[in-house]
Amino acid sequence: MINKYKSILLMTFLLVGNLTFSQSKSPYQTSFKKDAPILAAGLGLSFLGVTFIKNKAELTPAEVAMKSKDDVFFMDRFSAGNYREKADNDSYIPFYGLFAVAPIVALIDGNQRSHYGQVSVLFLESMSAAAASFTLAAGLVQRSRPLVYNTSLPLADRQDSDEQRSFFAGHTTATAAATFFAAKVFNDFNPDSKLKPYVWTAAAIVPAVVGYQRLRAGKHFLTDNLLGYGVGMACGILIPELHKAKNENLSIQPVMGINHQGMSITYHLTK
Repeated sequence: MINKYKSILLMTFLLVGNLTFSQSKSPYQTSFKKDAPILAAGLGLSFLGVTFIKNKAELTPAEVAMKSKDDVFFMDRFSAGNYREKADNDSYIPFYGLFAVAPIVALIDGNQRSHYGQVSVLFLESMSAAAASFTLAAGLVQRSRPLVYNTSLPLADRQDSDEQRSFFAGHTTATAAATFFAAKVFNDFNPDSKLKPYVWTAAAIVPAVVGYQRLRAGKHFLTDNLLGYGVGMACGILIPELHKAKNENLSIQPVMGINHQGMSITYHLTK
């Protein structure tokens, strides 16, 4: 896991180092000075979140026995006990398919192709922000998945520490971040394209399908998916928007403290 993050970080800094090329017609402004710390913070917080998740304890048999659907939030109660292995497997098809297709789509668009390095860095920023959000939440918040309420499942499956991180939906968050990022970037590079309504529609549908399958699989409750969808959409849209050339008064930067870590968004008023 550590080597994986080192590789991602190295690739990130190589991409940021090439941001000075082909910038003349891009709708975005990027720089090593501003974007390298943002990427480092996003990846670092994601790694921290994964560490919290790995250190989560499994439930005891007594804790599992105390689980009752009646204690579940009323909006989520209908899905408590859901479990469909096929739905779980199916949720990975659009999830992985999207990340395989997205780079190809960006290369097909001639406007984006000449700024591929810059777009790649913005994509990594969006995805690292989304990953930091849901990994930290999943690692720090104790919420059992819907399948834990399914009494027909083996006790060991219901106890598993991996099944105690329902809040909030990582697959839905990551997918929404990727699809809405793609739609936002396409929109900004092709403001007059007639394809924009279709691109935005596809961006909205794909993470909704992933969220629905995660709900059916018993991996996440409705509210987990709704929050994940919203966080992912925000990351996918806001990161490019904050880098737009016209938004010189907007800035985003990492905030690190002894007891807190996160991102700061600042807007400077002008007369």
